[in-house]
Amino acid sequence: MWEHNRVNPDLRPLWLRLVARLPLGLLYAVTAGLMFLVYRVLRLRVPIVRANITGCFPELSGGEVERLVAGHYYQVAQMVAETFKAAGMTREQCAARVVLRNLELAQRLLGQGRPVLLIAAHQANWEWVLHALAMNLGYPLDVGYKPIKSAWAERMMYAIRTRFGAHLVPAKELLGDMLKRRNIVRGIAMLADQEPLSSDHKQWLTFLGRDTAFYMGPEQMARATRYAALFVALRRRSRGHYEIEFMPLAEPAEKLEPGELTTRYARLVEAEIRAAPRDWTWGHRRWKLRKGLYGND
Repeated sequence: MWEHNRVNPDLRPLWLRLVARLPLGLLYAVTAGLMFLVYRVLRLRVPIVRANITGCFPELSGGEVERLVAGHYYQVAQMVAETFKAAGMTREQCAARVVLRNLELAQRLLGQGRPVLLIAAHQANWEWVLHALAMNLGYPLDVGYKPIKSAWAERMMYAIRTRFGAHLVPAKELLGDMLKRRNIVRGIAMLADQEPLSSDHKQWLTFLGRDTAFYMGPEQMARATRYAALFVALRRRSRGHYEIEFMPLAEPAEKLEPGELTTRYARLVEAEIRAAPRDWTWGHRRWKLRKGLYGND
């Protein structure tokens, strides 16, 4: 089995290591103050957040919507603080804050000698979850990601995300990388709830009561490789404490009908959002596409 204590060379700049040494409580206070300015003063993306929440939960009163909007910004503030803290967390600190449920399911499938797809959503804190997977999976972990346009931000996030051995692969190169390295038994992780603005392949589903386009990359990968696929539920249990649960999406070598895996994934993501709506990322333009204009390609 892969030696999961192997890590990449330390790429963290000095300023990031210094920030990561600050107590998490202090980082929470700083990011909460900054997010107050973003939310209450600058009002950045507030109309988008409110419109998304209102469209998905029309049964909520105006006051309930505003509480959920505020909760979203509070969640983002925590995420920012925890991302910086991740640059200095030890394995022991991460283990105390991220609990893995049903990990044996993933390990059993990997033990059969083939890679496994690990598909999650932008729920709770996916950055800490990446570290927990890299440390506990027992096999190499490849992570599909979208490179950041800002060079310094890309270097910073790369340093944070790879420090426990995760291997980052640009999302556009992921399928080719999977096929090229198909003999390496590993977990292949990705977040798949983003809107497919740059993809010609999308599937339309009713999601949170709305016509919603889904990125079909994970389904295309599963159908091309016949790898097993697991949904990775990300849940916040309290401030700074999370839980991961592995749930079946597709069995090894399962013959999937077109759209089947995407539909299964969407239903699981929807259930997680309804259970903890403020922990999803409401600030992106998730419903920019319109079904009537773009069809169901």
